[in-house]
Amino acid sequence: MLERFYLKELLIFKELQLEFSKGLIVFTGPSGSGKSLLMDAILATLGIRDAKAAVSELDVSWSIDEEQYGIENSEKNTFRHIRREKVRYFINAQSIPKKRLKTLSMQHIKHLSLRDYSDFEGHNLLALVDAFVMKKNPQHHSTLQHYINAYEEHQSVSKELASLMEERQQVVELQEFARFEIEKIARIDPKEGEDEVLTALKKALSKKEKLDERLHQAEVIFHYEHAVQEALMLMEEESAFFDDAMNELRALFDAARERLENLEETDIESLLDRIEALASLKRRYGSIEGALAYQQQKAQELEKYEAIDDTIETLERRIEVLHASVVASAKVISENRADALPQLESALNHYLQQLYLHNASLHCINVAYNSNGCDTIELQLNNTILNNISTGEFNRLRLALLAVKSEFITSENGVLMLDEIDANLSGEESMSVARVLRQLSQTYQIFVISHQPQLTSMGEEHFLVYKENNESKVKRLDMNEREDEIARMISGTSVSDEARLFAKELLESATCALS
Repeated sequence: MLERFYLKELLIFKELQLEFSKGLIVFTGPSGSGKSLLMDAILATLGIRDAKAAVSELDVSWSIDEEQYGIENSEKNTFRHIRREKVRYFINAQSIPKKRLKTLSMQHIKHLSLRDYSDFEGHNLLALVDAFVMKKNPQHHSTLQHYINAYEEHQSVSKELASLMEERQQVVELQEFARFEIEKIARIDPKEGEDEVLTALKKALSKKEKLDERLHQAEVIFHYEHAVQEALMLMEEESAFFDDAMNELRALFDAARERLENLEETDIESLLDRIEALASLKRRYGSIEGALAYQQQKAQELEKYEAIDDTIETLERRIEVLHASVVASAKVISENRADALPQLESALNHYLQQLYLHNASLHCINVAYNSNGCDTIELQLNNTILNNISTGEFNRLRLALLAVKSEFITSENGVLMLDEIDANLSGEESMSVARVLRQLSQTYQIFVISHQPQLTSMGEEHFLVYKENNESKVKRLDMNEREDEIARMISGTSVSDEARLFAKELLESATCALS
């Protein structure tokens, strides 16, 4: 609830401080005294209206979600705004942006501005019906949650499937490209280090004839081997070193001859083609190792691409299961809602009769599956759509809906701000509104501006907004002062005895209603 309000320098208001209690709080006063300006100032402190005062403060009793808003709770949380070059907002001296302040405040404040249809929107009426169902059938909550989970997963999986289906053509092209790249390297079938071996072979082939010629020339040395040995003997020198050298040379020459014989079997054209094929891979991939790594990469990509069809099939099966779950849950939810609708309609019409209105009808209409099921709720008053009913009827219908919520759904529902909710109503109609508001004040703290004595008399707290020396002031009225103010509302500035008597009767009647 709102507990204390401080205001400084707002047009015709210089400075004021008000203390509020629970229940139905009424503001009255002559036209132009500043009642609506005052209510807007309260809303502005909460970020719901534009701030025009130099300073305003509001103590509230509700707790703030510290984790969500980063604001530490105090024993009494104080909302404040200061207006200088620009407006700054604070909660407990901690700065907060207006948008976040409004989001926080709207969780606790309901401002019934003119022709606000939000209470009658399909999803809000559905929420009311569901809450009504859960009062008698707690299992409805788990059914709703099961539906929501299945529906959200169905949407997510369907989106994933749609994305894969769009990519499928691209995937086909990527598959073909991957296969082409893999096959191109596979046709050459390179081996690590093969290019070095073949290069060495090519080099050997290039000097084959020259080497063969030089070997023929060099082998003459062996014809003189015996002569050298005899010379060493005659010189009485060891010949072992010469024998070892000649044996090693003979081995080298034999190996060279063997290699030359092997080269004779080499197809030079095939060798050159192979070397060129490997060179082309090296030019494209940097090395044979790079080509083999690329081939492996493309093989892995191809496996992934080929798995898409399997993924699509898996997703399609999952969608079928989820769709069946969504349909089954939605069917149960719709049946529960249909069963509860007549009872809710009866409860609503009970209040409408008190408010001198024709009966309303609630219709459950089948729609495409969405996060709320496959239903929406449409409300009509006397078989008339809401766009075609009068403002007075519209406001009383909203009150009846709030009364149903208060009675059957919520135990405490914050603050209601009402500006001339009883405008253009007859005395009986105004009194009916007053009675419903009095009932609502058991769960709401209600602030209302009124020009009607019936509603004013039912207030549990009464503030008079008036002008004095061109300055607007606010005064909390005691019982005698309330009688005077209500009498003024009945007969105008010249208060008659009949008006005073009627005012007294209204207040006594309201007191009896309280007791």
